Amino acid sequence: MLIEAVERLSRRQKQAIAMAIDTSMLPLLLAASLVIRHGHWNMDWFQFWPAFAVALVAVPLFAKIGLYRHIIRYMGSQAVLVIVYGVAILAVLLLAVAFMVRLEDFPRTIPFIFGLLAFVYLVGTRFLVRFYADAVVRKDEARKPVAIYPADDAGAYLAYLLARDREYRPVAFIDDDPHHHGRAIHGIRVYPVTALPRLADEHVLDQVLVVAPASPEERRRMIQMLEPYPIHVRLIPNVDAIVAGQNPTVSIREVDVSDLLGRDLVAPLPHLMRGSVTNRVVLVTGAGGSIGSELCRQILPLDPQTLVVLDQSEYALYRVENELKRVRDREGYAAHVVGVLGSVLDGPLMERTMRGYGVDTVYHAAAYKHVNLVENNVIQGIKNNTFGTLRAAEAALAAEVADFILISTDKAVRTRNVMGASKRLAEMVLQAFQERTSRTRFSTVRFGNVLVSSGSVVPLFLDQIDKGGPVTVTHRDATRYFMTISEAAELVLQAASMATGGDVFVLDMGEPVSILELAKKTIRLKGYKVRDETTPHGDIAITFTGLRAGEKLNEELLVGGTPLGTEHRKIMRAVESHLPWDDLEPALVNLEKACDTFDYDAIKTFIEGLLEGADLAQQLFRLPARANVLALPERPSTGDKRPRP
Repeated sequence: MLIEAVERLSRRQKQAIAMAIDTSMLPLLLAASLVIRHGHWNMDWFQFWPAFAVALVAVPLFAKIGLYRHIIRYMGSQAVLVIVYGVAILAVLLLAVAFMVRLEDFPRTIPFIFGLLAFVYLVGTRFLVRFYADAVVRKDEARKPVAIYPADDAGAYLAYLLARDREYRPVAFIDDDPHHHGRAIHGIRVYPVTALPRLADEHVLDQVLVVAPASPEERRRMIQMLEPYPIHVRLIPNVDAIVAGQNPTVSIREVDVSDLLGRDLVAPLPHLMRGSVTNRVVLVTGAGGSIGSELCRQILPLDPQTLVVLDQSEYALYRVENELKRVRDREGYAAHVVGVLGSVLDGPLMERTMRGYGVDTVYHAAAYKHVNLVENNVIQGIKNNTFGTLRAAEAALAAEVADFILISTDKAVRTRNVMGASKRLAEMVLQAFQERTSRTRFSTVRFGNVLVSSGSVVPLFLDQIDKGGPVTVTHRDATRYFMTISEAAELVLQAASMATGGDVFVLDMGEPVSILELAKKTIRLKGYKVRDETTPHGDIAITFTGLRAGEKLNEELLVGGTPLGTEHRKIMRAVESHLPWDDLEPALVNLEKACDTFDYDAIKTFIEGLLEGADLAQQLFRLPARANVLALPERPSTGDKRPRP
């Protein structure tokens, strides 16, 4: 087809064709102007050089003012104004030449007639091409039928764009305002949300496209209205560009959990964001992980003197270091970016790194955080999370680092798993260290799950849905706190600037989210029905696997009572008891010795002692082992003399 052949041409080729056609047509329009003015044809009227001059001046003029930059299929009022502007200039120039050169038989009305004909030609030909392209697209019945929500200015403009799209065909508007119901926009009727099942049957509706508002709360409200219906919901995030007509390309993305949560985001306080970073040498451990890499991305634009990224994974370190250097070079940031390959358990390496680069601030994100993996690899989990923090903190003391911030977890609170216990011990190490020094401010930032991180349940749900299910949920009543990675990193940076030493900051995670409801919402928003007792013919089933070893039904954020407020309303300061270093140090020595000798009984007794309630020192040293509290792996049988991995 002609349209398909043209679409295969490059942008420059299309522009060259348009210029060539205009170059040949504009002289003919000048001749037509003379015929119209005199009422008959006379070759003496049409002198070659004025016609050539018109073409020589007009096409470069139109190119200069941007006529050929407009995509014909998306031409609107802005392109018409450009044509009016160009034709007016051309007519004035032609009139000036006629006065100065005194052309014979060239009436002074010719420039005005020529201007009118040029305007009709330029506008008419381009809109004819657009209408022809639209007609061809509309005949394509393979386009996916979609509904647009809401029926406002942005939705109307989206429908206008999609009418010229080869993939989607708008068949209905959805709106929750009853005053809009029954109206038509671009010939497309507006329906209430409750009409979705009927529309799905009548039009074999493929999906609903939501023009997403900027407000997270409003976006969540709109998604919640559509969520009960098993129709695929997708978002159009570039709403401002669509309304302004700046971006004719429709960008569509899937609904993610952050849209469902609709968290009330608080604008960062600039002085808190920069307080522990700007003009400082900053070290991020675990820089290749989810939280560590996001911290690096947000630190880089805050003008650190040097950003040192440390990770024990060669691939993760290579990836994050190269990403940061590309961003730095593209954006023109001044910070040096240095990659250090190694483990936080290597005390001499940590001290040499901090001393050698003159580190001022440490964000300690290195940790093993997968509950079930750590539950089955107890010793490695404790070594990396607890003793890795201890070695890093010792190095920070020796190197006289100004600020040391530990990234902790809600699983450290009244823990029932090894990962949480190892992180709670890490918190206690920093609290005890603070009593030994005033040179370094040790602080902890504690929060819950981050969305779409390597350990999040959300990517698992999406993968299971794409494979046809079932979606696995541990327990009907399980709940978790969720926060986006970017928000968590932003709050960590701000909390660090408020540290006075020994602080345990707790981030406002909002309300806990039901994992079962999250699974159901995710299934429905992907356009499927949940298969259960009430809907046996649904698409995706949900199965319950039971809580695994070390998992809690509900997570908590506080060990003690009511937290204190801070300068930032999303950051609280916990008030919690802790052990002095003189009591904690011998306990840690015994624990490390037990790890080195694979003494699982001693490790189990020690970890169970971290359950809050009685005197911590008594718990750490005297509490007998209790069954069914922590599901640590059993000791090897007596017939198996090999050490445990």
